[in-house]
Amino acid sequence: MIRDLLLGLRLAVGGGRISGQALLRLVMTTIGVALVVAILLPAASIGGMVSERDAREAANTEVLEPRPGVDPLYSYSWFTELDDEYLGTTVVAASGPTSPVPPGIDRIPAPGELFVSPAVAELLAGPKGDSLRARVPGTVVGEIGKPGLIDASDLRLYLGSTVDRLSRTEDVSQVSGFGGPGEGFRLDAVTALLLAPIVVALLLPLLIFVTTASRMGAAQRERRLAALRLLGVDARQVRRIAAAESLLGAVAGLVVGGVLFAVLRPLIGNLDLFGTRFFPEDFVPSWQLVLAIALVVPGLAVGAAIFGLRRTIVEPLGVVRQSRPIRRRMWWRWTIAGLGALLMGLTLFAGERDHSETIGVALSVGSALLLIGVAVLLPWAVEKVVRGLRGGTPALQFAVRRLQMDGGTASRVVSGLVVVLAGTIMIQTLMASVGADQDDKFFWHPAEAQAAEVWTEPAHADEVRQRLTGVPGLTGVHEVWQTNLRQPGESSRGAWVEIGDCAALRTRADLPSCEDGDVFAVGSTEVSPRPRSLPTGEQQFTRYVNGEPEPGPMWTVPAQIHQVPGDRSNPGAAGNLLVTTGALGSVRPPADSVTFSLAGPGDGNAVVDRASLALSPLAWDVSVRTVVQSEAASRHIDQRTGTFRAALMAASGFVLSVAALSLLMLSIEQIVERRRPLAALSASGVPLSVLARGSLWQNAIPVLIGVGLAIAAGLGLTVPTLRYAGLPFQLDVGLIATMAGAAVLAVLITTALTWPLLRQVTRLDGLRAE
Repeated sequence: MIRDLLLGLRLAVGGGRISGQALLRLVMTTIGVALVVAILLPAASIGGMVSERDAREAANTEVLEPRPGVDPLYSYSWFTELDDEYLGTTVVAASGPTSPVPPGIDRIPAPGELFVSPAVAELLAGPKGDSLRARVPGTVVGEIGKPGLIDASDLRLYLGSTVDRLSRTEDVSQVSGFGGPGEGFRLDAVTALLLAPIVVALLLPLLIFVTTASRMGAAQRERRLAALRLLGVDARQVRRIAAAESLLGAVAGLVVGGVLFAVLRPLIGNLDLFGTRFFPEDFVPSWQLVLAIALVVPGLAVGAAIFGLRRTIVEPLGVVRQSRPIRRRMWWRWTIAGLGALLMGLTLFAGERDHSETIGVALSVGSALLLIGVAVLLPWAVEKVVRGLRGGTPALQFAVRRLQMDGGTASRVVSGLVVVLAGTIMIQTLMASVGADQDDKFFWHPAEAQAAEVWTEPAHADEVRQRLTGVPGLTGVHEVWQTNLRQPGESSRGAWVEIGDCAALRTRADLPSCEDGDVFAVGSTEVSPRPRSLPTGEQQFTRYVNGEPEPGPMWTVPAQIHQVPGDRSNPGAAGNLLVTTGALGSVRPPADSVTFSLAGPGDGNAVVDRASLALSPLAWDVSVRTVVQSEAASRHIDQRTGTFRAALMAASGFVLSVAALSLLMLSIEQIVERRRPLAALSASGVPLSVLARGSLWQNAIPVLIGVGLAIAAGLGLTVPTLRYAGLPFQLDVGLIATMAGAAVLAVLITTALTWPLLRQVTRLDGLRAE
């Protein structure tokens, strides 16, 4: 056995009269296996990466139960907005020498000192640094280490303060330690729903590429095996030698793929996937998965080579193939496709917005099975179509006859292209529907658009009002007080009430007309069709302090309440009351919070910077944020959606190129294998152009059938998915045309690249025989 394997390894690198063909097969097999391994190893590292992330998150959990001998650490969470980023600042103050130190820093910052994450340090050093310094007062004295971060892109800060200052702040925590139990690795249904078709569409063409490359040069290999049979090698030894030939390329691919993963892993930290970056050192696959990859991927290459000999009889004087028509076993093909379609179809009987995990799992598994089912059904579909084709041009007849004799090989290669098309159509249509849904949500405009908002507690309202007075560049400051109105004795919070003059309330809703004494109710939306019931009669104003209600004065709700349009981007506002100060009379309700709406020239960031500088002495007692207008929010969503589409198109283009390369290898292999019949046809007077067009039709027919199946499968996958996500159906015809055109272009390029070889094998010297 060892001698047989060694002989196969020698033949893999130098076998045949032209050793370049064996070397080409070795290189192509190595590349295919290396690509598969380079993709599978990061995928196998996801579990470890999530576990490490979960461990860090658990280590940063605050322990609030008192511990003997530990001085509590006063902690308060404060969030600061910068453009579309949210920075989490934790204000801390040590109450004694034994106060716990948060993970990632070596000491508790003194009052006015800042520890920042590396991502925040990059922002401070960039063009947004001045804006960030205006929002977060303090001096940077160090960076937060990896143990204090969840992801590499965390925007996190630790700001030092005093116990006296923090003790006057509501919702402050007294921390006695850090660390808690982790939740463990858990993949939610929505993420699995998106990942399943992407993984199948990405890996299946690569696996087909591996099997195609491992069977490249089959004709030369079979002649060598026949010569070995003449020397006395039996049939069992022939299979071992053939397996060893493919094993060398598979092992080389394993090594190259592992090196490629090790080289590219440090670059993972530079990838910004929609605002999230990861630590490269967390991408370590488990040894069990590495062992499985090391066994399965080479086994696939070796198995494909041995499987290709199943209908071939290698005899000492030549190779004989079983020419009896193949009767395909269809039960397992229809089982895969039928089970996928059944799972997808069963989700249609669930509620339209049923987001249960069971439905999500059914969709993810069904979509993956349906994609695989389309791939395995394509050979049957091609055979059914070409079986009934008769007549046509000589080139078409050559192609049809060849497909009738052996259409399964070409169909298997084209099936990778079909999976790419179907998966891309599904994901891109889903993204187009998401973009259309978000654009539809941002239709609401307040009567007076504002650039920024300042939120604070009622105790600081006078100081905020005073500090905002005279700030250069502020053209308007409107004050709105928020509180709750509920039935006396009820435990529910009741209706949310915003109180202010007409000018202030116009910053909260689109009021057609307003007079002092009016009361308005925010109407329902499609997202929230049933708002909370409006209060009637005598109600009680209630303020909540640390979650506990503090009853206030009574107020009789007017009988006439004007309805104003609701905002789909904020469906929770449906049923809120907007009350002018004149409608309250002598009633002075206690407020939960106060919001100041600011207007000024320039964009919202400039207004926020000026307001933050003026309010910096109040620090976390105020929150200054940019008011994102509907057009800006829509542009931001379009930008994120466009980034995802570009990344998906790049991945689809890569996999499509791999599928086209597989088709090219198959075409070259078939031309080399049929060089004597082609030379005989040319010698008989068949023009080279007819043979070239026949080669084009031979590739185009399976691709055209596959494109039709891909479009049908892609749309069939999309409809239940959109229904599960509650999104409108938005068909991107341009995308489907682009992907179908790319598939046709791949056929044209592949065929054109084989024409020089076709011209060479149709020469008269191709009829010579040894």
